[in-house]
Amino acid sequence: MKALFSKLSFNQKLAIVAGVLGFLAIFAGSPYTGNTATMNVKDLALLVEREADHVSVDELADWIIKGKADYRLIDLRSEKEFNEYHIPTAENIPVGSLTDAGLMRNEKIILYSEGGIHSAQAWFLLKANQYKAVYMVRDGLAEWKDRILFPSLAENASAEERVVFEKRKAISIFFGGSPQTGTGDTKATPQLAMPKLDMPASSAAPAGAAKKKKKEGC
Repeated sequence: MKALFSKLSFNQKLAIVAGVLGFLAIFAGSPYTGNTATMNVKDLALLVEREADHVSVDELADWIIKGKADYRLIDLRSEKEFNEYHIPTAENIPVGSLTDAGLMRNEKIILYSEGGIHSAQAWFLLKANQYKAVYMVRDGLAEWKDRILFPSLAENASAEERVVFEKRKAISIFFGGSPQTGTGDTKATPQLAMPKLDMPASSAAPAGAAKKKKKEGC
């Protein structure tokens, strides 16, 4: 069952979470109703379907490079995992501590976990507690590794794919990653060394990156 679940797409995983919550709401009352939380499962499921709650790793990398500071990036993994590696600018708040972490209900909150399912659970929890601007990094840290830290270029890549790869290569180097050439296996990241956690100097930003901060990213 676990192996089957791991093969599902991010949206399919979210749909399962939404379905379970909907089932509980029908037969046992909403698991998030009470003194501090209310939940409209149908409305939340619509947000998931429209993907209005997602942030891509490309968007997030761009925000970090540009020095945007209008959001809080939350790593939901364990402290050990966080200390081994985390996306630059992230802070570590496990799912169980979210509602006691002093998060403001009107600030933009970006959640990520290893693959996405924990961030989906945390997203539902915060939305049920009336947090207005909550987003998830699509496919979590796994996608960050594949597309940002360790982008790959196949030997038979087209000219267009090579142009795209050159852009990804610059971003990868900025974040201390290792671009991979001559391979089509973009899922081989566990064997690759994770970069050090020190953020590069702003002067090392990839060519074309804006220097001014922007007010909003979603």
